[in-house]
Amino acid sequence: MDTAQSASGAPAPEAPSPTCFRHADRESYVRCTRCDRHVCPDCRREASVGYQCVECVKSGHQSVRRARTAFGGRITRRPYATIVLLALNVAAYLVELVRPETVDRFAVLGSGVLPPPADADPYTYVPHLSGIAHGEWERLITGAFLHLGPDQWPMGILHIVFNMYWLWNLGRVVEDRLGVLRFLALYLLSALGSSAMIYWIDPHALAVGASGAIFGLAGGYWVLSRRQGYDPLGGNQMMVTLVLWMVLSAGFASWQGHLGGLLTGLAAGAALGYAPKQQRGLVQSINLVAVLAVVAVVIAIATDQAPYSG
Repeated sequence: MDTAQSASGAPAPEAPSPTCFRHADRESYVRCTRCDRHVCPDCRREASVGYQCVECVKSGHQSVRRARTAFGGRITRRPYATIVLLALNVAAYLVELVRPETVDRFAVLGSGVLPPPADADPYTYVPHLSGIAHGEWERLITGAFLHLGPDQWPMGILHIVFNMYWLWNLGRVVEDRLGVLRFLALYLLSALGSSAMIYWIDPHALAVGASGAIFGLAGGYWVLSRRQGYDPLGGNQMMVTLVLWMVLSAGFASWQGHLGGLLTGLAAGAALGYAPKQQRGLVQSINLVAVLAVVAVVIAIATDQAPYSG
């Protein structure tokens, strides 16, 4: 075929080569599948179909919302919060092994006189009242990260072993449904509710263990499973097992802590699970604050009733 010629017989001028919309000096015949602009190799990214320019890729990332769980939390690949809680419990246990007096200082205790430290001078040491009622408010949380020592009856090291077993198997499922922040709120509120119940009913008890918080996780799981209609762990059977254990172990374990954690977990689970989808995060926050307020009232009542409280 001959070259096209103009009416005067001269060759027609060639059309200019297309160039990258960001680099005018770079020839490009590849177009962005979203905006249809020409893009050079430095300005294009592979897409499911063809290529997209870097600007369309950036705007696409900004417009895509992150995946959420059924109850509004962000989906994560691993149970990060559960792993951190496990690590904190194990780390605290190692500290206990090195410094056993840590238990007396940070266990849940409403009001009482503790034995003198190992390095105290028996002639100059003056016993004093310790506990939550005397300003040691940190005990309301720190006690949930401590456990019985290896030589302490009746469970010894099995205390932390069983609790960590439950935390790992139950925590992963609950965290997967709630996301990190909501899961931590449920766990810590349950731990606080557990300590508050001990403080109120048995203020002289020196209590340790994550079981109150784990009872709370079980209560939260039960509520969320009823709400979602999906119960892979057998929530009803789990609840029966835990209630039986709470009764049978009442002679050597803190049934008050188990009960307080369970009730708080049920309430927090309902606060998270039954919030409407519209403005769910705000409603869940308000609901959790309401649960916290009830726990705070219990703590205030316990403080008012605690013997020798200042």
